[in-house]
Amino acid sequence: MKKTIVLILVLVSIFILLVRFADFGLQSFLGAKKVSGINILSMPSGATVYLDKVEAGKTPYEDKNLIPKEYAIKIEKADLSWQGRVKLTAGTVTVLSRDLAKDFSSSAGETLTLEKGSGVTVISSPDGAQVEVDGKPYGVTPVSLKLGSGDYMVALSRPGYLKRSIRINLSEGYKLIVSADLALSEVDLTAVQTSPITQTPEVMVKDTPTGFLRVRDKPALSGKEIAQVKPGETLILLEELAGWYRVRLSEGTEGYVSTSYVDKKPLEKI
Repeated sequence: MKKTIVLILVLVSIFILLVRFADFGLQSFLGAKKVSGINILSMPSGATVYLDKVEAGKTPYEDKNLIPKEYAIKIEKADLSWQGRVKLTAGTVTVLSRDLAKDFSSSAGETLTLEKGSGVTVISSPDGAQVEVDGKPYGVTPVSLKLGSGDYMVALSRPGYLKRSIRINLSEGYKLIVSADLALSEVDLTAVQTSPITQTPEVMVKDTPTGFLRVRDKPALSGKEIAQVKPGETLILLEELAGWYRVRLSEGTEGYVSTSYVDKKPLEKI
């Protein structure tokens, strides 16, 4: 009996040590430590990465021992930068790839995240981009595709924007979400005829029945709430869509708000 108890204690001790010193995948599988990871790439490389305003390292950057939550991320090198918010899921690694630029219209990149399920969902900003997978057309964004596990090349194209190609890998039991930002082509930037302005386009939040306005991750009521703003707050206007505005909040979050509850602030021309 004593030998049996001793053997059980030894086995339990070995198990605890394995869990404590195991790698990211084993810890997540056993549920001993709920962590998440992120892999950040940038063009140009060697950019400084900030997580929640704390300097974390240089690109290419990787950390597989992060608490699963939403992070405010900033990437910058000299006068080139990008910032936004990314939510990390326990037991998965999120990939963030950005082409750094001086202004938002020239910025491009994508975020690849995993959740339980299958296939791939492709979202773009702006939406309505043509999706091709391994050279075959699959409709326009936003679109969900039933694809088996394996490697694929996803290409996004839209008139007036630079084509974006993304290499993805689908794993059994997981759905991949591709959220891509497309950059305006240089041709369209030079062709646009506008009067010079002295301020950034902005909108102001109006009174709402709930006392706040939801910011969603896509221009639809089915979009997930990613933030809330209060009446009187000013938001940067990034894009105008049918019934929705794509906006940037003061701390860098980007999302969509209903045009019914915001007013565009007039621009001063010179």
